[in-house]
Amino acid sequence: MADSHKLEVLCKQRMAELQTKQWEAEMRNNILDQVLGQVAHARLIKFNRRKVLDSDEED
Repeated sequence: MADSHKLEVLCKQRMAELQTKQWEAEMRNNILDQVLGQVAHARLIKFNRRKVLDSDEED
């Protein structure tokens, strides 16, 4: 009986560790998505600004 209880405790601890790692990975991915999204948005604005400036020079 004691071995069964120890095994159950170990399984619960391992499950908690895996859930924590999964949560950390999801948070890291969310942060990367936000940062990369901001970088892409900034590049798009910069590209559009250049495009507008270049089109003014052609006139």
